[in-house]
Amino acid sequence: MNFPSRLFYLLFLCSFAAADTEYYRHVIFDNSLESDAYFYSEGRVSTPSALELVNKKLPVSHDAFLTPPNALRLKWRSEKDGGWEAGIRIVDFRNRVPGLTGDTLFFWLYSEEKIPGAALPQIYLLDSSRNFSAPRDLGDFVTQIPAREWIQIAIPLREFKTGSIHPFHANKTVKIILSQNAADEKDHSLIIDEIKIDDLSDAAGSALNQDSTLPVPPNVEAKAYERHIDIKWNPVESSRVQRYLIYRAIGAAPRDNDYKLAGMQVPGISRYTDFLGEPGKTAYYKVVASDRAYRTSAFSNVASATTKAMTDDELLTMLQEASFRYYFEAAHPVAGTTLENIPGDDRIVATGASGFGIMALIVGVNRGFITREQGLERMTKIVGFLEKAPRYHGVWSHFMDGSTGQSLPVFDMFDNAGDLVETAFLMEGLLAARQYFHGTSDRERDLYARISHLWETVEWDWYRRSPESDALYWHWSPEWSWYINHRLTGFNEAMIVYLLAVASPTHAVPAELYYSGWANQGEAGAKYRQGWSGSRAGEKYTNGNEYYGIRLDVGVGSGGPLFFAHYSYMGFDPRGIHDRFTDYFENNREMARINLAYCEHNPGHYKGYGKDFWGLTASDGADGYLPHEPTLSDDDGTMTPTGALSSFPYTPEASMAMLKHVYRDLGSEAWGEYGPRDAINLSKDWISPIFMGLNQAPITVMVENYRTGLIWKLFMSNPEIQPMLDKIGFKPDAKGEAKRKHRVEIR
Repeated sequence: MNFPSRLFYLLFLCSFAAADTEYYRHVIFDNSLESDAYFYSEGRVSTPSALELVNKKLPVSHDAFLTPPNALRLKWRSEKDGGWEAGIRIVDFRNRVPGLTGDTLFFWLYSEEKIPGAALPQIYLLDSSRNFSAPRDLGDFVTQIPAREWIQIAIPLREFKTGSIHPFHANKTVKIILSQNAADEKDHSLIIDEIKIDDLSDAAGSALNQDSTLPVPPNVEAKAYERHIDIKWNPVESSRVQRYLIYRAIGAAPRDNDYKLAGMQVPGISRYTDFLGEPGKTAYYKVVASDRAYRTSAFSNVASATTKAMTDDELLTMLQEASFRYYFEAAHPVAGTTLENIPGDDRIVATGASGFGIMALIVGVNRGFITREQGLERMTKIVGFLEKAPRYHGVWSHFMDGSTGQSLPVFDMFDNAGDLVETAFLMEGLLAARQYFHGTSDRERDLYARISHLWETVEWDWYRRSPESDALYWHWSPEWSWYINHRLTGFNEAMIVYLLAVASPTHAVPAELYYSGWANQGEAGAKYRQGWSGSRAGEKYTNGNEYYGIRLDVGVGSGGPLFFAHYSYMGFDPRGIHDRFTDYFENNREMARINLAYCEHNPGHYKGYGKDFWGLTASDGADGYLPHEPTLSDDDGTMTPTGALSSFPYTPEASMAMLKHVYRDLGSEAWGEYGPRDAINLSKDWISPIFMGLNQAPITVMVENYRTGLIWKLFMSNPEIQPMLDKIGFKPDAKGEAKRKHRVEIR
C-alpha cells in the first residue's frame, strides 16, 4: 500500500470508528423506537389547560417527520389558571459519552396551521446535575411557525442563563422542557424532530436540499426475508456524513415521485432493516447521504426485493446471520474485536464478547455468510491485536481501547487490569477457532501456532492467589493487587474458568479446585451464594428443589438468569456427561424450563409474558441493569430475547415460539440491523436502544449448536479438554452417546 493510500485508509478507519460516538455527542432526539409514545418523554397538565399524552408520554407522529420514520407530536391548549409541561430526555444508554458538543440548540418544527410566535411555549433546559435554566419564550427566536413547512429553530446556548441556585451547564443538557406560555385558549399542534446541540456554523440548514458535492452511497443492495428487507450499501468515505436516508417505493415499476422517505441510519452503520409486515411484498429502494446541515447527496442506484414465506429452518438461518453481523460488520475496524454495545463508546471493545464473537465468526464461515478467507483474515487481525494488548500474568482486562489496546477501567478504578472470567470467555472462542482454522496452508498453521501461544501464556495458577488457596479469583491489578477480592464460586456463568484452568498445558491448577472453588459446599460457598441471591436454596451448590414441578439439581434459587446456561456452554459440550452432581445439559434444560414456566405463570402480571414471550436474563432495562431471573425480586417486566433464543439446544419448541413472536408479531419494534433488539419491556412500552456484544453472539452460536453441534465439536476436539474432564471426574451418562447425536463435517 503506497503512502497516500495508506494515509487515506487510516483516516477512513478513524472516521468510521468514531462515527457513532460523534453522532451521539450532538443528538438528543432523532426517532422513537416505540410506535405510540416516546419512552424518553413525559408530560403533566393542570386543568383547565390540556396536553395530549399517551400513558403520560408524548405521542409519536408517523404522518409528519423530518427524519424518518417518525417524530414527536406536541398538542396543547393553554388556559388561564391552568398549566402544562412536556419533557424530552436524552437517551442515556450504556457508555454514552457524557456531555454534548456545540454552541447552539437546534430542533425542527412543523404545523398544519400557522402559529404566531407569541403562542409558542416556553423552553427550559435541565443539566446532568439537575440544575436548570431560566425560561425562554420560543417566540423570541421565531416570529411564527408557517403552515405545512418545516422550520429549524436555532437558539444559542448562551441564551440559557441559570434559573437554579447553582450554575447551569448547557452542554451537559439531559432534558428539554416545553411549558405553557400565553393563555390564548386555542388548540395548537406542533411536530418536533431532530433535537440536537451542534455548532451554528456547521448545522444550520434547510430541510433536505441536495448538495452535488456530497458523495452518493455506492453499491446499494436489498435482500428479502419473510417480513422485512435488509438494505445495505458501502459507507460513504466522507466525514461530512451525518446520516443516511432510505427512500422506498412499493409496487411494480415505480416512478421517481413514488419514492417516499422510509427510514434513516446513523453514520458508521451501512445497513437498514425495513419491515413490510408480510410475505409477497415488493419494494424498491434508493439511499442518499445527508450532512449536518441536512443537505443530501444525489440518489443511489435502485435496489429491490420481494418478501417471501420462510420455513422454520430458514428463519433460524436468518436469525443467525442477523446476529452474526454485529461481530463482522460492526466489529472495531482496527482490532477486529467486539464493541461492548452499539450505539455506545466506539473505543470500548469487550474481551468476553470478543470470544463469543469469534465463535459467531466460525458459524458465519461455516454457514457461508462470509468466505473462509474473510474469516481467516479477521481472525488474524484479532489475534494480532490480542498479542499486542496488555496482559496481566497472561490475562487480558475486561475492556480495551480497540485502537490502542489500552486497558479501560469502565466499571470503576479498581477494575483496570486482569479479568480471569472475560479471559476464559475469550479463550473459549480462541480454542474453537484454533480447531476450525486448522488447515495445511501457511496462514492457518501460523494462526494455529499463535493461538496456541496465547493459550499457553495465560497464567491461570497466578489467579489462585497462593499455592494454598482452594479457589480462583476474578481480578488482579498491578496497582490494586487483589483488592476486588471476588472469589469464583458456582453456580453461575463462570464454570468455563475452572475447566480451562485445569486444562492448561502450562499453568494448570489442581483438579480439586473445581470442587473446592467452583462447587464449594462449605461455608465460603454458601456465604457467596446467599450474598448475590438472597436465597438459601442451592447455597451448598446442589439444589434439589422443584419449581413449577421441575426439579433443579444444581443452582441457586430458581436457577438465576439464563446466561448461566449459555456462556460456559457455547464451547463446552455438556451433553451426555456428568460430574459428582449432575448432567449439566439436563440441568440447563431444567433452568430454561423453569424460566419458561415462570413467564407462563407470570406472577408479576407483566404485559406479554407467556409461552411465546419468555427467557429472563441479564440486560439493561428501562430503569438500568438488572440480572433478570424468574423471581419477583429480579423481574421488572424486561424480556431479553437472547434468553430464550440462546436456549435452543435445551428448549427448541419454546425457543422457536419466541423467535416467531418477536419477529412476526413484534416486528419492526423488536428487530433491527443485528437481529432481535437487546431487551423489550411491553409493560413500560420500552425498547432497548442498544445491541449488546454479550447477547447477540450466544444466539448465533447456541442455535448452531442446536442445529449441528459445530462449536461444541470444535472446542471439545482440543487435545487438552478430555484429559481435563478425566481429571475432574466427569463420567459418561448411561445414554450419553445417544445425546451426542450431532455430527459435523469440519471444512
